[in-house]
Amino acid sequence: MQKERIFFNNSPNPTVGVEVELFILDSETYELSPGAPVILNEFEGNCNIKEELLNSIIEVNTNICCNISEVRDDLRNRFCEVVKVAESHGFQLMGMGMHPRARWIDQTITGKERYLQLVDKLQWPVRRLLITGVHVHIGVDSGEKAIAITNGLTRYIPHMIGLSANTPFEYGELTGLASTRTKLFEIMPTTGIPPEMINYSQFQKFMRTLIKAKSISSIREVWWDIRPHPGFGTVEIRAYDCVSSLEEIVNLAAFTQALVVGLSNHYDNGTQLPNLDRWINKDNKWRATRYGLDADYIVDETGNQQSLKSVILDTIDRITPVGKELGCKPELLNLANQIENDNVPYKRQIRIFEKTRNLNSVIKNAVATLKESIGY
Repeated sequence: MQKERIFFNNSPNPTVGVEVELFILDSETYELSPGAPVILNEFEGNCNIKEELLNSIIEVNTNICCNISEVRDDLRNRFCEVVKVAESHGFQLMGMGMHPRARWIDQTITGKERYLQLVDKLQWPVRRLLITGVHVHIGVDSGEKAIAITNGLTRYIPHMIGLSANTPFEYGELTGLASTRTKLFEIMPTTGIPPEMINYSQFQKFMRTLIKAKSISSIREVWWDIRPHPGFGTVEIRAYDCVSSLEEIVNLAAFTQALVVGLSNHYDNGTQLPNLDRWINKDNKWRATRYGLDADYIVDETGNQQSLKSVILDTIDRITPVGKELGCKPELLNLANQIENDNVPYKRQIRIFEKTRNLNSVIKNAVATLKESIGY
């Protein structure tokens, strides 16, 4: 039985790690290009620059960072390196949750055995995953606390989608959704809102059952919007669309860290927030996916509603004291300003398209935004 234990590698401090998935584009056509093998060849042995499921996507991830300032510096340096290498081979990099007109059927799968087995097992759902996101890991000091925080964070999934929604187009058409990526990812069997669990023991039992039943080969194949990550000793948030600038990524990381630490404090004080009913969380998630920040958010079981914008601003107000202690208050204020000015990613895409009627303008703006944000 000892061999079946899933150890949680406790993190004594709320460290931050960020993973960013970027699209690789042809510099002339701005179509997706299978350039990952060429780029990765120049980063051989570098675990911070990695392959993804598709050859047209590359992942850049930070080291373990003590604070948000370290996250910013780490990502800026890595982005500069990768952009330089990409351009030397005739590519551009783009931070956007979906390419506005690319087709999944035209993409090639990375030749790594893990991905080939995944495609063979899951077929059409996994082949359609022409999407990218930002994943944020926050260190947590026990598996029990990680479960409590995961449960508590489910009410904030709509906040995360509203702040990062960046995928209003598919195959060259407006989908009517702020985050088309969110719905596409939900076609996978182990995605979506995590089940509410009693404790870490129940989480271990759940994972062992899935592995023994061959539903998954490892915990890495459970892609909930929020999940405990025993190997890293973190809670990982996977609900964010990829956004286009370094500062937007950093702001999302700051929001995540302050939320997790705030919930951790509640846990330590025995004042944990009550969870919303699962059906409410599910409906709120759909509303954010469809309407972004213009959604109305169900606040209780009687059906009372509040605008998602005001709910997020109230949340930022509540976690700002935590953010001040963590050194990320400026990033939280930046998020609040972004909301108040209606300067959110999916709306920027739509505004550019409505002005130019040209998707290349949308794509070029995202490419330029990433480079400008890192001072490249």
